[in-house]
Amino acid sequence: MKNVFLRMTGMLALALLATTQAVRAQEPVVANIPFAFTAGDTALPAGEYRVDKVEGGSSVLLIRCTEGKPAIMVPTLPAASHGPQDKTKLIFHRYGNRYFLAQVWSAGSSRGRELPKSAKEKEQALAARNVTPDKVTIVARLISR
Repeated sequence: MKNVFLRMTGMLALALLATTQAVRAQEPVVANIPFAFTAGDTALPAGEYRVDKVEGGSSVLLIRCTEGKPAIMVPTLPAASHGPQDKTKLIFHRYGNRYFLAQVWSAGSSRGRELPKSAKEKEQALAARNVTPDKVTIVARLISR
């Protein structure tokens, strides 16, 4: 009886942890990006941006400048790490002086979102003769909805 109780408590704790990580991975992220960059097929200027997962289980991210400019939507793929992230961050691929948003991670979660390489990024990689881009990390902050 005691053994069954311990197993049930352990399984409940794991389910709670997984649910907490899933919710955390969907919280909006705000970051000050000090360089112009491309997200999907859209070029964006430097500035403060809010990155939000679209509601309803969608894999689309909504990226908007906090200065009130129109938002863009970009499709993403799920990304996973070996353990929870220690910081909320945006990861960019850099080819020369061109930056492309590649991943979005939330602190405390081992799940993130990855943007597929756009045609522009593939073209830039070929032009730079650089198959492996430099990775630039911008620390961001989580905000509550």
